This record gives sequence, C-alpha cells and structure tokens, in this order.
Amino acid sequence: MPNIGLPEIIVILVIALIVVGPGRLPDVGAALGKSIREFRKASSDIAEGTRLDAAPQPPAAQAPTPQPNVLATPEPNVLAAPTAPAPVAPPPEPADHEPTNPPA
Repeated sequence: MPNIGLPEIIVILVIALIVVGPGRLPDVGAALGKSIREFRKASSDIAEGTRLDAAPQPPAAQAPTPQPNVLATPEPNVLAAPTAPAPVAPPPEPADHEPTNPPA
C-alpha cells in the first residue's frame, strides 16, 4: 500500500472543499475530530478492560479431598446397601380461620 504524501493530502482537501463547501468545512472537520477522539477513548477503555481481566487472580481455595465411600467393602462379592430417598411430607392443610390467599 503506497504512503499518502503531501500531493495526495492536497487533492483530498480540495475535493472535500468542493463537495462540502467553504462554509461547512470547519463543522465537518470538528465532527471528524470529535469522532476520532471518541474512537480512541473507546479503544483505550477496551484495552484497559482487557488488561484488568488479564490480571492474575488470587489463588482459589483448594477443593477438599474426596472421602472414601463408607459403604464400599473390600470384598468384591458383597454389595453395598442401596440408599432410598427421604420421604417428602405434604404441606399442612390451612386452618379454617386462616385465609388461603392473603390480601395484597
């Protein structure tokens, strides 16, 4: 890609002056400068955010070591007793004097 030199910049400015006009050229330049500043600020904010994310995290607490199964037996022919889930009790019935849907 060729470099942009002084003659190319002059041609671009002349074309911009013809297209935009001499009255609005300062406004377009100011808007372009503001856009470039906002873009640089946003890119530096993103770069700063990634630097913070890449910072080393404090070491997490080590997970406890797994405990051996209490029901396991050393004999291969003996099976451990299966466990059953605990029974679930139904909710108590509301008393006659208690409203089922309290007013809000």
